[in-house]
Amino acid sequence: MAQVLALDVAILPPTAVADRAIRLSAALPPAESHGLLLDGDRLPHITLTQQFVAVEELHAIYYRLDAVLHAHPPLSLTVTGGGRGGSSVWMQIDRTDALLQLHERLMETLRGFERPGATASAFVDGDARVGDVMWVTGYRLKSALHAYNPHITLGHAKLPPQVEPIAFEATTVAACHLGRFCSCRRVLQSWTLGRAG
Repeated sequence: MAQVLALDVAILPPTAVADRAIRLSAALPPAESHGLLLDGDRLPHITLTQQFVAVEELHAIYYRLDAVLHAHPPLSLTVTGGGRGGSSVWMQIDRTDALLQLHERLMETLRGFERPGATASAFVDGDARVGDVMWVTGYRLKSALHAYNPHITLGHAKLPPQVEPIAFEATTVAACHLGRFCSCRRVLQSWTLGRAG
């Protein structure tokens, strides 16, 4: 049986936005936290695709991603404020046409690489909740395409934080190995948008 990995293809925001996300995460009420805290090991990110893949197919996946991202222009994005769903809180990202089109294209590009039946062993150090496994398993049906909600998860709280709007240019997309809470733990491969050749 092939070894399976929990993969997130995500935008890694520029330093100013990532640092703001880390500060907001650190300021969430400790008593309401479930244990997720953004830092240098749990990277602020905007998910573009999320699925279980076979480790032996990673190089083929990178090849497909390279074909899409190689000459893709940088994305002009905006943090519009704070958001909340369930107990999770986040920085909301404007769902622009360009962002949605890239999301849809990557979902289609990697469709054939999805592998069912994964367990917590697919995550970094085999550390994942049942809910993490279910989230990745159901991503295409429940959280993608028409339901796509771009955001940077900050952690858990009863109320969304106050987040000042900020516009930024996104130039880095990475293939990341997911950890507990579907956090981006390890960058496996990255691409710089707008850098052809």
